[in-house]
Amino acid sequence: MKIRRLPFMAAIAAAATMIAMPAMAEKVIKYGHYQPGKNDQPKHVAALAFKDHVEKATNGSLKVEIYPAGQLGPAQQVMEGLRLGTVEMAVVHDGGIPGVYKTFNIFGLPYLFNDHAHAYSVLDGQFGKELAEDMRRRTGIRLAAYADNGIRHFTNSKRPIRTPEDMKGLKMRVQPSPVFVKLVESLGASPTAIDWGELPAALAQGTADGQENGVTNILAGSLFQHQKHVSIGGHVYSLHAYLINDRFYNGLSAAEKKAVDEGVLKAQKIHRDMTREQDLSAKKVLTEKGMTVTELTPAEIARFRSLAQPAVKSYLDAEVSKEWADKLLAAANAAARR
Repeated sequence: MKIRRLPFMAAIAAAATMIAMPAMAEKVIKYGHYQPGKNDQPKHVAALAFKDHVEKATNGSLKVEIYPAGQLGPAQQVMEGLRLGTVEMAVVHDGGIPGVYKTFNIFGLPYLFNDHAHAYSVLDGQFGKELAEDMRRRTGIRLAAYADNGIRHFTNSKRPIRTPEDMKGLKMRVQPSPVFVKLVESLGASPTAIDWGELPAALAQGTADGQENGVTNILAGSLFQHQKHVSIGGHVYSLHAYLINDRFYNGLSAAEKKAVDEGVLKAQKIHRDMTREQDLSAKKVLTEKGMTVTELTPAEIARFRSLAQPAVKSYLDAEVSKEWADKLLAAANAAARR
């Protein structure tokens, strides 16, 4: 058998071509969120768990780069990035999503859920799935999971709040959202829309007397430094959404999609568990931070609901989507009866 040999120079050229061929480029997930990059912050611990699972499960074909504390920009910018595909993944709070998907405003409907289990049954059930599909179809953003942003409570520097009358005359910071403006107005206070990053300074300077947030965010922003009083009333179950650019997701292999799906569920569980624990220990945690805690009774909460829920529902019906607001209220009522 005669062996055909390449001329010496041709062999060198062939070898050089092989060396020059680029290795298959790894796929990078830029993953943004808005809590500090610390291990006591639910979103960051969840992000680390997602990264660990995905990179191991795909043998490194997917690389996850975490950008905490809003490093990828404000929520509106990140939402646009998710829509366009310049950001692959982010965990965004409910106040930041409506700029791209207006229907998400419906989650500002106050006094909707009785507890965490009630909320999870609605969000993880048929209603949550239908809303996620509507968002994907309309925006190109895949809503992969719902997680907690904390049950929201009113805080202020002036006095305890036990009744709606106690709200009168207070300048209350709200996130830049007409739904939260309507909520605070319905209770007799004066709403002031201020971005999250400017909130601590606004409270320190007296631009706002109070604000409303969950325990996680009160701690993350050290808001207790400027707020003496907190009323545990839980007017809104606030959400974070795990969002992925749909075009990027569909470009993954089946194994990579499976790793991402599993990673999201791991992250969601950690995120929910940590935030829920902070919610349930609100009185202890905030008392230790020097705040005076007022726990509202069911009857007292019912007075707030009677004023706030109809006002916000009317706004949602007229300005957002009566269809989706009705669906959410029906899903919540049905889940409460189970």
